[in-house]
Order: sequence, then structure tokens, then C-alpha cells
Amino acid sequence: MRLSLLPLGAFLLATPTLSAPSFTGEPDSSGKYWLFGPGITASFIPYGASISNLFITDKNGIDRDIVLGFDNATYYSVDPVHPHFGGVPGRYANRIKNSTFTLDDDGEDYHIRPNENPTAAHPAGVNTLHGGPDGWDHRNFTVVSYTKSSITFSLVDPDGKEGFPGEVISYITYTLSNRTWDAKMVAIPTTKKTPIMLSSHTYWNLDGFANTEAPTALNHTFYLPFSGQTVAVDSILIPTGEISPAPKGSVNDFWSAPRQIGEGFSLEGIEGNCGGGCTGYDNCWLVNRNYPYDWRSEDKMVASLASEWSGIKLEIWSDQEAFQMYSCNGMNGSMPIKATQGRDDGTGSRGVEKYGCVVLEVQDWIDGINHPEWGRGPKQIFEPGGDPYVLQVRHRFSVDA
Repeated sequence: MRLSLLPLGAFLLATPTLSAPSFTGEPDSSGKYWLFGPGITASFIPYGASISNLFITDKNGIDRDIVLGFDNATYYSVDPVHPHFGGVPGRYANRIKNSTFTLDDDGEDYHIRPNENPTAAHPAGVNTLHGGPDGWDHRNFTVVSYTKSSITFSLVDPDGKEGFPGEVISYITYTLSNRTWDAKMVAIPTTKKTPIMLSSHTYWNLDGFANTEAPTALNHTFYLPFSGQTVAVDSILIPTGEISPAPKGSVNDFWSAPRQIGEGFSLEGIEGNCGGGCTGYDNCWLVNRNYPYDWRSEDKMVASLASEWSGIKLEIWSDQEAFQMYSCNGMNGSMPIKATQGRDDGTGSRGVEKYGCVVLEVQDWIDGINHPEWGRGPKQIFEPGGDPYVLQVRHRFSVDA
């Protein structure tokens, strides 16, 4: 990570404030589209169809902006780090081994542009992450609908872009209701069979980086009630094809009971758990629910994240069958927080420290297109005239006093 510069004034605002404007039907002066619901306010931008702010009032009555992002929408496209703040990675989220896949019926090898883990022999990288160097969350979507509580973005991804076959038209809809943020993602192939897997790549800190007792998110309590297995990966986080158990009490056990993320750092296996030389989490858990089920049912919540300090709790429901959690192992204090975040007295770091946030991603089994033995084809390979790709996720917030 490197320091991403923002206007000096962004660092001088000491107290986080809910500065969202009234609904006007237009973006504000910083290029953000604001949505409103009872107990929740959020902003979104066309770049990557990204969430940029999300305000929830904490147990002390203070409005906390609990997602990472930038103060101005124009900065997303020029920041050289590009941490995928709040965007929709696509056309295929997460990693593709060797930047290559084969579709069953044609036997042709498709070569996607690499963008991760460069070597001397492969200076651009040996695999593809989040759709390539110009994946969906690097591009400006079009706003096709905007109301006080909902916004829909659309993107046309051309045939051959980043190496993917066929044109795909996508619609990303965000809706706010009573302390709830719903997202629905639809992608339709129009010309050729193609892999599609999307996600929402939101960085969370439920304390709004204002916690005077702990500068990281390791105090957040995490729970994955249906996730007793993980996708096994190699040293660069490429799936090996094996599915690993997460035994009760082990480093990746968040299923047997809710547990603070930091508790795992004292357990065997935390070193290298997120790849070679990495200590922390960047793991994909399977979501194992018995069929048939309605993913919206109260008893089918796939994940929760909670902070005792702020009292804010996030519960997640989704129709997807895997869940990735990243504990911000790569942060080092150089990525600035927003003017709407930070300690109420203005003291403390203005940058995101290592483990200072948590990324939560609903998605399907990562790199499933290269593991036909998993049977993920119907969930990841789509063709013209067939069913569209659909992802649905509900984020519901509550506050404990």
C-alpha cells in the first residue's frame, strides 16, 4: 500500500458528521448519489457501482460511517492502489488459476488478462483477480434509475474484454429500507456462453475508525453459522481442488459460535492461513444449507459481524453458496480514512492500520470454472437464451445498547 493523497481539508475535519444532503434526484457536488431509509443513509457512485458511505447511528447516538471509500467520487478512478473499495468485481470475482479456463462444450482455452502475482517470466502476473486489470470495478456504470431509496446501475461488457467470451449486460440495484441495504445483481449474456461470478467488495469497520480502545477490527465478532468447510488454496490463494474442514476450535471455526476475529490470531494455523508469508484471513468458506430453503428466512442468515464498542451489528442473508472474509492484512496506515470517519476528538491515526477493517464477500465457490468436479457449472456458466446470472444479498443492521 502507498499513501493516497486527498485534499488537506479532508484530514482536518475532527468529528464524523452525517453530512448527506437532502434528496434532489442528482449526485451531490462530490459525485455521490445518496439513498435514504429509516435508520440508514448511504451513498453510491457509478465507478464500479460502488458503495462509498454508509451511516448507522451507534449506541451512543453518534452517526458512524462504517464503510471504507474516498471523499470524492473522482478519486476512485485515479487512485493507483485501487483496493476495490465497495465495488462490484467482475465479470468473474476472486481468482482464476493461470488466467485460463475451458468451457465444457467447445474445449477452447480462454486466456484472461493476468493482474496478480507477477514473476520474472510473467511480469503481468500468473493469475487473474477480480476480472483482470480493467475488471468491472475499474469502469463507470450508467445510472438507469434513481429514487430516494433505490438506484440501478448498468454496464455493457463487450465480447473479448479482458479475454472473456461474449457480450454481457448487467444491472446492479441497491435499495435502502428500515436499517437494511439490499443488493441485487443481474447479468445477461447476449452472444456467447461465458463464466459470470460477481460479488460486493465492501470494506467494513463497524466503529467508523473512532474506537479509542482498539484501532483495528480484530475486536469485531464474526459468525458463519453454515460454514464448517473452506476452499483449500495454495500459497498464492489459488484453489487446489480440495475442500478443507474447519474443526471446532480451529483457526477457521466461525461456525460453532460467534467469535472475535482477533481470537484466531492466537491459534495454530493463523500464520500462512491467508497465503504464503501472510498472517490473518483471506479465506473462502462454503455455505452449506439443506435444500429446499428460502434464503430470506430468518434462520438462513449466512454471516454476522458485530462490534461491542459501537453496538452496531450487521447480519447478512444471501442466495450465494460461498463467503469470503479478508481481514485487511495488506493495510499499513497509508490508506486514508474519510473525513466522515475517525476519532470524535480528532486524535489517532487518519489511515487504515493493518487489520483495521474486514471485507465480506458473498459469492460462489472461487475458481469453480477450473474445477468441474465441484459441479458449479450451473452457478457460474451462462449462455444466451438461458437463465440470467443473479446474486441477491441483504445487509440488516441493529444496535445493541
